Amino acid sequence: MLVGVPKEIKDNEFRVGMTPAAVAELVHHGQSAVVEKGAGVGSGSPDEEYARAGAELVDGPAEIFARADMIVKVKEPLAQERKLLRRGQILFTYLHLAPDLPQTQDLIASGATCIAYETVTDPQGHLPLLTPMSEVAGRLAPQVGAHSLEKAQGGRGVLLGGVPGVAAANVLILGGGVSGTHAATIAVGMGASVTVVDRSHEALRRLSAQFGSALRTVYSTRASIADLVRHVDLVIGAVLLPGAAAPKLITRAMLATMRPGAVIVDVAIDQGGCCETSRPTTHSDPTYVVDGIVHYCVANMPGAVARTSTFALNHATLPFTLALADKGWRKAMQDDPHLRAGLNVHDGLVTCEPVAAAHGLKWVSVESLLG
Repeated sequence: MLVGVPKEIKDNEFRVGMTPAAVAELVHHGQSAVVEKGAGVGSGSPDEEYARAGAELVDGPAEIFARADMIVKVKEPLAQERKLLRRGQILFTYLHLAPDLPQTQDLIASGATCIAYETVTDPQGHLPLLTPMSEVAGRLAPQVGAHSLEKAQGGRGVLLGGVPGVAAANVLILGGGVSGTHAATIAVGMGASVTVVDRSHEALRRLSAQFGSALRTVYSTRASIADLVRHVDLVIGAVLLPGAAAPKLITRAMLATMRPGAVIVDVAIDQGGCCETSRPTTHSDPTYVVDGIVHYCVANMPGAVARTSTFALNHATLPFTLALADKGWRKAMQDDPHLRAGLNVHDGLVTCEPVAAAHGLKWVSVESLLG
């Protein structure tokens, strides 16, 4: 199989779908790779390393999309990339389709087989290809939140960890999963006063055992969130419903009760965000203000630390990439029910039930396609 790796074109996205080491593994398996020149430079992998790994280097994405049997990316294909997809081609990348009807429609129209990193599962019911980027985004969230709290950035002018004699910032984390736990780790380490809300008693017990008195846990209800946001300096939205749109836990009405200059970092923006006033932003223009509240809603946060993110992601995706290349999508999914959960669109059909529900589209099970 010929695997294509185009350069990412999303704003300030420097990650790459396959590292030279991953390409070398692919070639060792008897497959071939074609890589766009400069695709890995932003994550510290020059073209020469890809050439040594056995990849063919080409100019521009058009040839890659025209020739490759499978496209391996990081972020969802933008409109100009979606026009290059073709029937029978495999697309393996993050998709986040539930909040994105135009992309869903374009992928349906392409006829391609579209596999989403974020819905692939593992035997424990976790999301192994989403986890590494959730870890990165979670650890970045307090960092960008602290920066956004600076007065020059429109924030309250509060230092996250405070100083002797001056209280630390109050940080509220919505969701105690992977992103939320890693956000808590960094926020606690920076000296903030941290509260995590979640509806999972298991998650709350785990967080309490992990952090002890350094962190407060609260069961998530609309009333508890409404009460908590009135006193916080930074909200980190880290709620995840696999494959589905994120729930809107912060309403527009709640913003009026918050401290002027408080910050919302919506890590869940890839799935539509967990604040009613959230909309995707970019690294070039990361924040905006609504009702005096600073919103940071960058949809590709891990792209800011591209080298760390690229290697973490490739370590997780490579076994699945190799399975798809060695066996083809059908046999690979017949053999692996966890990879099967990643199929979102195939040959004009939506095969991910939460995506279909989000857009009012017909859903077809993967099992029915596999016979």
